[in-house]
Amino acid sequence: MFGAAWCGDCRRSKALLDRRGVDYDYVDLETVVDGADRSKAISGRTRIPVVVFPDGTHFTEPTDAELGAKLDEALAA
Repeated sequence: MFGAAWCGDCRRSKALLDRRGVDYDYVDLETVVDGADRSKAISGRTRIPVVVFPDGTHFTEPTDAELGAKLDEALAA
């Protein structure tokens, strides 16, 4: 997940991942030098959070419902 502490959507998505016990890497765009460039290369946009899944798909600014459904789908696979 690519995000920043000042981003409310990032905090919300991060909290959902934490509540669900999901193991993930967090790239803080304020501290990782090339984090913003990497995030933009994945999503094609400058919006965050960008959540990348093991299957190579990603969401940009997902709602809790979208992120939860994707996590459920990944667990069922």
